[in-house]
Amino acid sequence: MKNLNISYLYLTLILLTTGSCIEETPNYFEFEGYQFENLDAQGGSWKTILVTDPSLIDIPQPESTNSSLYQAELSALKQQMSGLSPTQTQAVKYWTNNPVLRWNEIALELAAKYNLIPGPNADGTYTLPNPANPVGPPAFPFAHPPYTSRMLAYLSVAQFDALVVTWHYKFQFNRPAPYLTDNTIKPAYASSQLPSYPSDGATVATVSKEILKLMFPLEANYLEDKYQEHIESLVHAGINVQSDIDAGNIIGSEVIKLAKQRASSDGMAKAQTPKNVSDSIANAAFERFGWKWENMETPKRPVGLTPLFGQVKMWNVPSVEEVRPGPPPAPGSKEFETNAAEIKKFAAHMTISQRRIANWWEDGIGSYTPPGHWNKFAKEAIVKAKLNPLRSARVFAYMNTAIMDAGVACWDAKYYYHYPRPIETISGFKTILGTPNFPAYTSGHSTFSAAGAEVLAHFFPADAAQFRAWAEEAAVSRLYGGIHYRFDAEVGITQGKNVGAYAVNRAKNDGAQ
Repeated sequence: MKNLNISYLYLTLILLTTGSCIEETPNYFEFEGYQFENLDAQGGSWKTILVTDPSLIDIPQPESTNSSLYQAELSALKQQMSGLSPTQTQAVKYWTNNPVLRWNEIALELAAKYNLIPGPNADGTYTLPNPANPVGPPAFPFAHPPYTSRMLAYLSVAQFDALVVTWHYKFQFNRPAPYLTDNTIKPAYASSQLPSYPSDGATVATVSKEILKLMFPLEANYLEDKYQEHIESLVHAGINVQSDIDAGNIIGSEVIKLAKQRASSDGMAKAQTPKNVSDSIANAAFERFGWKWENMETPKRPVGLTPLFGQVKMWNVPSVEEVRPGPPPAPGSKEFETNAAEIKKFAAHMTISQRRIANWWEDGIGSYTPPGHWNKFAKEAIVKAKLNPLRSARVFAYMNTAIMDAGVACWDAKYYYHYPRPIETISGFKTILGTPNFPAYTSGHSTFSAAGAEVLAHFFPADAAQFRAWAEEAAVSRLYGGIHYRFDAEVGITQGKNVGAYAVNRAKNDGAQ
């Protein structure tokens, strides 16, 4: 991999011409409904991830548009569209004709809300969030980067598979949208020839609500409210009658069963280990390499963050060992001392630009974590390319499964090598960002970002240089923050690229053009 110093010179040129990503991350993505670049009439034949065969999910044959039942549905739709309240009008504008983006935004909002590390009890002990008692204290979940990457992967895969099934039936039954059947109906969004049965909006709403309820159980009422608002907006926008929505709900309900089944057995429940297991992992690393990471908090946490996340089932990579890097340099070695001198120099002579980069990419407590950053970039690229909901979900599915796989690979390396952080190995060293509660090698920001960048570079090749430059910036930001050595970041970039390549290869063979 090219040296990050060289890469950063290239990054500077990119940012001068494209605009730096050093800015406040918005909570709300401002966009309106748009005309889709392509309807992807063959999208129902694309390979899915969880669903084995779209035709195995059965929905009723729709009524013809000239039937009395359908005409009654049109009358009901027109009645509901008349006299919308300001709140209903705003909901129609908010959800748009690509609700994949809005549900992704809701997911990131919840990730940030629950990204709160549990503090110590009065007696100095720690209590972990418990899914069996989500109210706590502490509340469940702690939406740290591995948790958030997994949440986004399941959300995106469920959306993608459900929409492939939806497209399968849309172009099988080919029932036109209400406004193409009755020209007195004025849709809120750009007119489209996309068949309306089953409703892609209802499909997305159903799977999204259920995945997010699974991941954030305390938000069930909020998510039900957002679901209801979304469903009502489909009618108020003039794009779906009730039977369209009912069919979409059926598809979503069937796909969610498959997603929940996988989630229940993917190994995440065992990722946060008891102390004796954590100690055995650390001791095994010490026997292999002669070092081990130690938690530096006061009071000391007995277990690092998710020591067995590296054993969680991956999406695209056959085995985590295939992407496990070689060992880092031993503390005290010449290579180590060179890297230590570099971050000490950064700490002593931090520029304003370097500090801004470190802070913008921190993605710490209360943020939507590094995976969330890449979902923000994906949303912007999707709207720019005017992708339809199916195409949008495909981008998110491959990117977020790659990011989760990168997290699994990174955490495998972290706890296999159990490498100490700079504050442990450099006497008197202080960071500007604090120090995460898990080993150093490899860098999570680097692996997450490189994997996300590789997938986005595949889908949006015109912007490939920018995505990869941002991944390099994310990596070097951890050196500026004093959290990682250069070898943590550089090897993490390589590891993330390798993981991303598996997702890209899968995307190249899924039948989409």
